Amino acid sequence: MRAARFLASLLLAMAMPAMASAQSAMVTGDAVVQSLTGSAGDPARGRAIIADRQKGFCLLCHGGPFPEEPLQGNLAPSLAGAGSRWNEGQLRLRLMDNKRVNPESIMPGYHRIEGLNRVGAIWRDRPILSAAEIEDVLAFLMGLKTEQAP
Repeated sequence: MRAARFLASLLLAMAMPAMASAQSAMVTGDAVVQSLTGSAGDPARGRAIIADRQKGFCLLCHGGPFPEEPLQGNLAPSLAGAGSRWNEGQLRLRLMDNKRVNPESIMPGYHRIEGLNRVGAIWRDRPILSAAEIEDVLAFLMGLKTEQAP
């Protein structure tokens, strides 16, 4: 119940589309082609962020190849095979601000700070994930090339 209330408040905070690093991230079509940090992320750190229910919150809505993680979500697409469904730039934009791709999305913009309403104090004036953390999650997701069942 506590996680559901938290998710609801998080989703309310993400109500308006905008980008935290829009000034430095060039959106081209449905992608941000260039790395936010200038270097590749670490897939092991990315996996840890996805699985961490206090950091990424990904498994509240997504399922995926995480057999050790109970109670994975089914509100959003499985993360299994993400690296074969989207290219790196497309995934980067979706992580940064999925509302730029799908305005109806309930996925929070993990690297967005502008244009938000009712933001919790711990996220005020800072994104949920740093540029390096976005690149870490991206590195992990790009390695998920097959559609394995969770």
